[in-house]
Amino acid sequence: MRVRRAVAAAALLLFMTASAAAAQTTVILVRHAEKEAEPANDPPLTSAGKARAERLAEYLRDAGVDAIYSTPYVRTIDTARPLAERLKIEITRTPVQGGITTFSQNIAAKLREHRNQTVLVVGHSNTLGPLIESLGTAGIPPIADDEYDNLFIVTIDADGSTNLVRAKF
Repeated sequence: MRVRRAVAAAALLLFMTASAAAAQTTVILVRHAEKEAEPANDPPLTSAGKARAERLAEYLRDAGVDAIYSTPYVRTIDTARPLAERLKIEITRTPVQGGITTFSQNIAAKLREHRNQTVLVVGHSNTLGPLIESLGTAGIPPIADDEYDNLFIVTIDADGSTNLVRAKF
């Protein structure tokens, strides 16, 4: 299992390095880590979720992340926090307003402004798919309630064309 994770981390860093060399904008998208059941409207991370957030920070520490976006919920902020603290980057909190489609289109527009940068986005099972589509890639399968290990990488070329890679962490 450790070897698999190390290989995945190495592949991710190689992909990120190649993307940077090609002057692409790279958007890394993850769902928040494991959450408690209560309070239902804004639960914190479980101990497993905190460990996953730390693992994410470890995987992405050398990926050249320039900006971090998150919805304003405790579980998404706390998933992004370890990396933000390591890199000394402020988390841009993006409330889900006007419905998921409008939210996705608005965030995608903001992400496109990060030309030739790498951006981490921490969202939810119901926001990642629409956001990935708003960035110009094919859709992704629905994310199950118990899935917290998906990592999506969307690269945006200077001409606006996009590529999508799905990994696990």
